[in-house]
Amino acid sequence: MKHERPGIELSGQPLGFAEMVRIGSGKVALSASAAGMARVEHARSIVEDAIDAGVPVYGSTTGVGAMKDVEWSNDELEAFNLGLVRAHHFGTGTPFSCAVVRNAMAIRINTALTGQVGCTPELIEAYMRLLDADLIPLVRRTGSIGCADIGLMGQIGAVLTGVGEAVYRGKRMQAAEAFQAAGLEPIKMAPRDSLASLSVNAVSFAAAGEATRNAAASIRVLLATGMMASGALGASRDPWKAVRHVGTAREALIGSWLCNASEAWNWPVATHVQDPLSLRMVAQVFGAVIENLLSTGHKILAATGRSDDNPVVVEGRVMTSGGSLPLDVTILLESAALCMAHAARNAFNRCVILGNGQRRDLPVNLVPPGRIATGFGPIIKLAGEIFSRVLSMSNPVSAQSLVVAAGLEDEAAFLPLVIERFERQMRALRRLAALEALLSAQAIDILGDEPQGVAKMIYDLVRSHAAFYTVDRPLSAEVEAIEEELGSDAFISKLIGEVPIASFDDFFALGSLERIEERLASEPMVL
Repeated sequence: MKHERPGIELSGQPLGFAEMVRIGSGKVALSASAAGMARVEHARSIVEDAIDAGVPVYGSTTGVGAMKDVEWSNDELEAFNLGLVRAHHFGTGTPFSCAVVRNAMAIRINTALTGQVGCTPELIEAYMRLLDADLIPLVRRTGSIGCADIGLMGQIGAVLTGVGEAVYRGKRMQAAEAFQAAGLEPIKMAPRDSLASLSVNAVSFAAAGEATRNAAASIRVLLATGMMASGALGASRDPWKAVRHVGTAREALIGSWLCNASEAWNWPVATHVQDPLSLRMVAQVFGAVIENLLSTGHKILAATGRSDDNPVVVEGRVMTSGGSLPLDVTILLESAALCMAHAARNAFNRCVILGNGQRRDLPVNLVPPGRIATGFGPIIKLAGEIFSRVLSMSNPVSAQSLVVAAGLEDEAAFLPLVIERFERQMRALRRLAALEALLSAQAIDILGDEPQGVAKMIYDLVRSHAAFYTVDRPLSAEVEAIEEELGSDAFISKLIGEVPIASFDDFFALGSLERIEERLASEPMVL
């Protein structure tokens, strides 16, 4: 009998990566907890009492930014709140995936359920209706300086009112057309609802979660190709064994994985005293990387259950807040970008050693003996270009100065830009892993080695797309095909199944949706 997992109930508590993957897929029903909705109603009553008492409420009865001192009359509030959300539909560029937008909407619901926002229950219900119908606002990704995603969340908020664009049943269309097709009605923005629908970082947190999870998957693959290259180069496993005793907890974890993943492959050791650092220090490099990724992941998840609104409802009052600056997430993500540069350098160095003819009597450029060919020398230049790309995107941008809104808004984290650069690093890392795998497979065949376990998995994958190199030929399409399969959820699931790093793999919910669902189904139900 097939076990069916229940839907996800949002309660204001932080989400997990498994929940975000499932929400992003659009294949799980969402609901809001009764306790969370009670908190929403209580916070709303406080906002309404303040408005009724004539207390200015930022962005509800007053303008925003440079217009903060403009107060609107009761007769003007409806027009102002409708115009406010529509004015912030100014994002441009390539759209985010529907998975990111689904998660952004879920995060906005979830943080409102903390009872610290003051929006109406009707706003929460409107988000839920869109998610239930899978009517997903189109969110173009350029439009936030990382101090509330006003130009990103504004695109979602505008769709709630019936304007903008959306994706419904896989088709991009005008919001009004999508509402009609789904049998839904746009909503009217009550005071506070308009600002609550746009002045948070939910899109950035959703995108940061997806990017960090993808980074975790890329690092898992690059670690595996690094082990394969080390075997082809005849590295000593002793440093990997030693780190289990003298390294940090994460370094020891990576050292154990390297030993376990290579155990079945008895490669000839070519070491004289000690290996180059890129072989000897794989555990140290990747240990630091996964330590950072775990810290970054935890910080992102914490943000999914915390109100970053302005104003907020606390201590029975509506108070102004500076919580819309996501600097904690941004700085950790920038440090993750630096970690990616270290991982890329580590892999690039091994690519150079594979082709320079200095280990195990491998021929220069991995040209088989007796063959007339240029070989892999040119493609090692590609590896260097990729490393340079990753490195160039590791410089921090969050401390740049920027003053807008008449000098009132002078802090920004630039989180969307940091995420975009991080995503580009991930694409580059996947290609670098493909190059390392291709070079390693060539070396293995020249030497007549017989890889086993994880290395055999990668070797077989490479050879399914690229034959043993004997005559010069174009390699572009072969590299791209290897890259695509190495980065697929199916391969990640297979890699995890062969030799897991449970504390890492399960935290980031790596692999396919089916693997995630199977793991969740096998867990005992907590009552």
